[in-house]
Amino acid sequence: MFESLSLLTLQQYWFMIVSLLGALLVFLMFVQGGQTLIFQLGKTETEKKILINSLGRKWEFTFTTLVTFGGAFFASFPLFYSTSFGGAYWVWIAILFCFIIQAVSYEFRSKPNNFLGQKTYEIFLFINGALGTILIGAAVSTFFTGSQFSIQKANLAEYANPVISQWQGPAHGLEAVLNWHNVALGLAVFFLARILGTLYFMNTVDDKNILGRAKRQLLINAGPFLVFFLAYVIALILSKGFAVDPSSGMVTMEDFKYLHNLLAMPLVLILFLLGVLLVLWGIIRPLWKFDQCASKGIWFAGIGTVLTVFSLFLLAGFNNTAYYPSTYDLQSSLTIMNSSSSHYTLTAMSYVSLLVPFVLAYIWYAWWSLNRKKIDAAEMESDEHAY
Repeated sequence: MFESLSLLTLQQYWFMIVSLLGALLVFLMFVQGGQTLIFQLGKTETEKKILINSLGRKWEFTFTTLVTFGGAFFASFPLFYSTSFGGAYWVWIAILFCFIIQAVSYEFRSKPNNFLGQKTYEIFLFINGALGTILIGAAVSTFFTGSQFSIQKANLAEYANPVISQWQGPAHGLEAVLNWHNVALGLAVFFLARILGTLYFMNTVDDKNILGRAKRQLLINAGPFLVFFLAYVIALILSKGFAVDPSSGMVTMEDFKYLHNLLAMPLVLILFLLGVLLVLWGIIRPLWKFDQCASKGIWFAGIGTVLTVFSLFLLAGFNNTAYYPSTYDLQSSLTIMNSSSSHYTLTAMSYVSLLVPFVLAYIWYAWWSLNRKKIDAAEMESDEHAY
């Protein structure tokens, strides 16, 4: 079946899969957003325990999706993996550190004889939620703003120094936070994660005090999210983009490139607008009237988040666009054509991808099983395996 597909079709197929994984990751960062709200929503030890255990049942989904996202990118587009993860390693190390302290915190927070104390691990969870979301957002933004690297594939034949890609700059990825456009997306992801975390608590927690504070936090975080997100999108569609000549592979700067991509791909435009509307509805409904429908705002906003982020990834890589551009050397920019694995590898991987629906079905079942009953104070008192 997949053997008959062209290399370009397989490349597009796998870029869509990677984009979907990236979109799911952003949605699942409601865990990180919720962690930044522990001190604002939980005023007593019992309330904080409720919040942390609500998130503790899902944090592994986010971690697993992050690893899967990186693994899929490595297998399908290895040149991107070696360039970004090998060159911009300081930003990726910082992100990895944030997720390591998250795992440690959930594991040891409630252990007896905890010499660091619960407060320390709660601060670790806040750091993971704040720094992790901002850095991931800034890193993804470089798909549009570019990074400083060069690629010389001829170096692969050099026995003494077979290094294909080199990072041009001492910051090794951390320079991304010096670009306001990258920071804007990072902060938009941060506030979106807090919104999703708030909506998740509304869906899973049975405590009037927490829900009352959650509604206020939803309003507080909606404003900054809209400001940073709109600023990013407007700047994006008005900016120059990295266009690729399909015949020669030459990369040039094109005015309004990402606006042209939206207009050239109407389905992507529809998905983007639908995603934005769903996120807005997920926010507005609980603020307008909190009822049974409003408690399901996480699903409206969650699906909207997936559609919006998925569309942004497609804008970065489709319609003859360099998805990982180089501001140091335009011709070193990575496209889905010049950075992918071979036809054989992509074909073999494509058969494995047929298992994805079964994995998603398992995740849905696990989610449903964990959320059949909302968490309350009584459960925390009787649960011997609480975080």
